[in-house]
Amino acid sequence: MKDRFDKYRKEFSESKLVEKVNQVAKQVGSKTIYPVLLLYYAYKRKDTPAWAKKIIAGVLGYFLMPFDMVPDFLIPLIGYTDDLSVLTFGLLALTAYIDENVIAQSRTKLTSWFGNEAITTADEIDKKINEKKKS
Repeated sequence: MKDRFDKYRKEFSESKLVEKVNQVAKQVGSKTIYPVLLLYYAYKRKDTPAWAKKIIAGVLGYFLMPFDMVPDFLIPLIGYTDDLSVLTFGLLALTAYIDENVIAQSRTKLTSWFGNEAITTADEIDKKINEKKKS
């Protein structure tokens, strides 16, 4: 798994992430974009350790790759199901670095793109994160 993340980590950059999210946000929906935002803002935290940032960069790099297990451009909606699985893995592995500030920043950006109806999606994902933190 580490080697795979190393490969995808090379694809990650903040500018590439912003460009891709702007291109696909409406297409893939808030359920995919919210985890991207959570991981991005966790990556930006000063308190997030280098090892966690490497995992985040790998997960977000995977999201940026057009050629992954299910190519995003070939089957647009279904092509992001594997991305969502990898994003979910990243979220669950790194819940300790998703604090209230990360959540607030992510929710603000999510509602600016999708409106208040996206809050339901954020609530569902946040509930799972909080359950994971408690276990």
